[in-house]
Amino acid sequence: MTRIAIIGGGPGGYEAALVAARLGAEVTIVDRDGIGGAAVLTDCVPSKTLIATADVMTAFEDAPELGVRVGEDAAHCVTGVDLARVNARVKALAAKQSEDIAEGLAKAGVTVVRGSGRLADGGAIVEVTMRGGAEQGTVERVAADAVIIATGARPRELPSARPDGERILTWTQLYDLDELPEDLIVVGSGVTGAEFAGAYQALGSQVTLVSSRDRVLPGEDEDAARVLEEVFQRRGMRVLSRSRATSAVRDGDRVTVTLEDGRTVQGTHCLMAVGSLPNTEELGLEAVGVQTTRSGHIVVDRVSRTTAAGVYAAGDCTGVLPLASVAAMQGRIAVYHALGEAVWPINLKRVSSNIFTAPEIATVGRTTFNAESDDPKFDVVKLPLDTNPRAKMLGFHDGFVKLYSRPGSGTILGGVIVSPRASELIHPVSMAVDLHLTVDQVASVFTVYPSLSGSIAEAARRLHKDEE
Repeated sequence: MTRIAIIGGGPGGYEAALVAARLGAEVTIVDRDGIGGAAVLTDCVPSKTLIATADVMTAFEDAPELGVRVGEDAAHCVTGVDLARVNARVKALAAKQSEDIAEGLAKAGVTVVRGSGRLADGGAIVEVTMRGGAEQGTVERVAADAVIIATGARPRELPSARPDGERILTWTQLYDLDELPEDLIVVGSGVTGAEFAGAYQALGSQVTLVSSRDRVLPGEDEDAARVLEEVFQRRGMRVLSRSRATSAVRDGDRVTVTLEDGRTVQGTHCLMAVGSLPNTEELGLEAVGVQTTRSGHIVVDRVSRTTAAGVYAAGDCTGVLPLASVAAMQGRIAVYHALGEAVWPINLKRVSSNIFTAPEIATVGRTTFNAESDDPKFDVVKLPLDTNPRAKMLGFHDGFVKLYSRPGSGTILGGVIVSPRASELIHPVSMAVDLHLTVDQVASVFTVYPSLSGSIAEAARRLHKDEE
């Protein structure tokens, strides 16, 4: 029986463990912070649960347009949130998800060891410093034929803006707040910053978003980012572009953020969303020959191998793509390769992703942001969401459906959807990219009328016209 040891219990780790156990391996997970990792306990699950409440508040805000009276004043939404109850629900759901995953691992026969692991003996042994109980601080050795490192990442902290968990916060600390921030400053306009800025604005905070770049979401489709920034500003958010923050200092119940040009911004709370750092220290990587980048990320190939024989890595510690779905796929691929199963190397051009703002932004494959560098020859069609009959009925005004195809063959290369529930709408586009479908094939499939997905088929039909 092949022995597989996994360091880290997040998506890259627990998904690898389940596959390995199903294939007959003897599997041990060394977990330090809780099964599910950051994705379940402090990142994806908590943030999207919080955003679910924010979505309800957004619906209330838009309700009068549909003829719905909210509160005593028919002209205004009279609503509010109890942040303590919201965060209690957030934590409860995260804990339950972690519990469910742990139960699944136990049923599969996976051994979970609570502690911190490091590589030894060339990677053939994982030394575990035990945590909790009578064994606290003792060291156990787990023999392994293959090791998978899935230790994830943590919020990056600036020396001049140290979080205190009360007024200056990382995104892992937001769920300890009992009262809604009156005036929240969000430093960082990437995915995390944009999601929390939009959520807290919907919940009722006055939000200032500080962006060091010329727009929000600088790494995403430009058209999509422009729509979101316009929505943010229309709803009352203050967006400071080309404004790099140099420090955040607390003074009592106020926080002052100083910008590079000397300007200052004041608020009651400050969220620092300035990226993340891989958890790759003290793993014994260098001693066993595992190469890392200057940022500390583990170097892996497309089947999750590191530069050390028998050692694999998956998830945010690799820096490949910080998505739970990618971490899980990397973990599964590592197991398939380690056990000699048929394996398909990861293809990032087929990865779909979503930004949980209002509206959501979903992408897959090639977009304007990367298509020109990957392949300058492509056709594109963009249909505004407000031309879709179902969107009109639902009161959706902001967004679009955009498809990219290859000239001649009409093969769909990628797409961008900006819409409420775009995360659900992107799937047919993902299938088209993965299966190399053409615009004619997508256009010929029946869609429900009226439906938001009808715009996907219509965009495909428009691309066919462009090819003639």
